[in-house]
Amino acid sequence: MAGTVWDVPTKATKRRLAPVILLVVIAVAVTAYLVARQAKPLLLTVSGCQAGKGKAAVSLDPEQAAIAATIAGVAHRRAMPPRAVVVAYAAALQESKLHNLSYGDRDSVGVFQQRPSEGWGPAWKLQDPAYASARFFQALNGVPNYRHKPVYRAAQAVQHSADGYAYIQYQPEAAVLAADFTGHRAHAVWCWSASPGPARAKLTAARRGLAHAFGPVSSRQAATPGDAPAMLVHVPRPALGWAVAAWLVTHATSYGIHEVRYDGYRWRRSSGNSGWTAGKGPERPDLVLAS
Repeated sequence: MAGTVWDVPTKATKRRLAPVILLVVIAVAVTAYLVARQAKPLLLTVSGCQAGKGKAAVSLDPEQAAIAATIAGVAHRRAMPPRAVVVAYAAALQESKLHNLSYGDRDSVGVFQQRPSEGWGPAWKLQDPAYASARFFQALNGVPNYRHKPVYRAAQAVQHSADGYAYIQYQPEAAVLAADFTGHRAHAVWCWSASPGPARAKLTAARRGLAHAFGPVSSRQAATPGDAPAMLVHVPRPALGWAVAAWLVTHATSYGIHEVRYDGYRWRRSSGNSGWTAGKGPERPDLVLAS
């Protein structure tokens, strides 16, 4: 029907439509802005952890971070040197990516993929990261001169893997994790959680879990100024203090821990992605507080 008045918009029609088009454009722009503003908070609802800062930072999921902190705790309990922790992390990263697996090659299980049929222990025990770590360090102690061997060779001497060179690729990451989780770098480990966790901190269970990893620790329960229950852990040196703090932070969601303080620094689960903040914790370097 060529030639009708609506076939080609007139100037009057265009003038009437202009305000409508402008309103549509504004509405689309406002919607895009609001979506963009909402996107960042939504990203922060994903649980995660970080060890270290800058280019050397290592991103971990919550299970990896909790296991790394437990391995460091067991190393303290068995008086293993930092080099042993590097070897353990390199082995765990290669074998399971630092996850506690219930399956593996043949009857291999756990973070180190240890086999019950080869004398490592019962499968149910090997799926306890603290037990598996203790067995790994026990075997590593039996490797002659392991402290001076290349990391991959020390790991292979324990694991007897089909490809002993595979551990090489994880040595740089393992070295970073060892320095951070053993506390040789202060306030270097933090986590954030999408889960609110228990409303009230389960501090008795946390004390048992801490002792399971680190061995006997001097701890007691106390009250914070707001009368909230708190756990105080006495530590003889700063490196151990930061290792304990890292364990508490990485297990915070499991035990309902909302805050960890040590040596003038504070970590809060509600803003965990911001890491540790200065000036909000006890100044005493012999006391770690969790509440």
